[in-house]
Amino acid sequence: MTSLPDPIDNPEALLQSRDSRGVVRLTLNRPDVRNAFDEPLIALIRRTFEALAQDDSVRVIVLDAVGSLFCAGADIGWMRRAAARDQAANLEDARQFAAMMHAMASCPHPVVVRIQGAAYGGGVGLACAADIAIASEKALFSVSEARFGILPAVIGPYVVNTVGLRQARRLALTAAPVNAAEALAMGLVHQVTTPEALDAAVETTIGRLLNNGPKALTEIKRLMDQLEVGPITESVRELTAHTISRVRAGSEAREGFAAFVAKQPAPWVPPTQG
Repeated sequence: MTSLPDPIDNPEALLQSRDSRGVVRLTLNRPDVRNAFDEPLIALIRRTFEALAQDDSVRVIVLDAVGSLFCAGADIGWMRRAAARDQAANLEDARQFAAMMHAMASCPHPVVVRIQGAAYGGGVGLACAADIAIASEKALFSVSEARFGILPAVIGPYVVNTVGLRQARRLALTAAPVNAAEALAMGLVHQVTTPEALDAAVETTIGRLLNNGPKALTEIKRLMDQLEVGPITESVRELTAHTISRVRAGSEAREGFAAFVAKQPAPWVPPTQG
């Protein structure tokens, strides 16, 4: 079995910075290969999200990329290595990719993805795993795996959850490119802006998130992960009742209501957010 490259082989493939507000920016930094995934980058993204998930000082995570493309999906070198391995090695390889996607999607902090250009294959998966996706009008999306004789298996559940089963099937079966306007219409992204306004749009979303209780945002993500479209059964009603009763009795809720009554910013709001 071929061993995987160590993720510290190229730590610069994922840049990380943090500002005084607790906003962490993760930047895909492999422009020479159009920010495509390989084994070290997959491991690095996973470990980074798992570490940030344990850090209560983090308020928002922004995922972006350098260069004109957001993410080209699988690195051709990675695919060649996978093709040379047996099924058992490919299974372990796929599990690593699935673990990376899960680490991002299950992160308790809000995750915003900034998409300045094209996203192919796994790049679309990143857009779907994020909580909020904001794209430039120059962005392009393609679930392109079938063109290479494979399928979007690992990212498939995230695509289905984002755009629905029929749209996901169309995207995967045709591998057709979808422009930013089409992506917005189907719910693949939440907002489309001009390239010049992209950073401002991301910053506006960050500001709105920072105005809200950090524990409340984590609770929202946790609850939404347990809900499905369908009948609102007794168990669902009990889940929601227990959740709100527990959260309302917490310190963050008391501080939030007290600040509202006093017409003052809540204690979690950064001074410049007011």
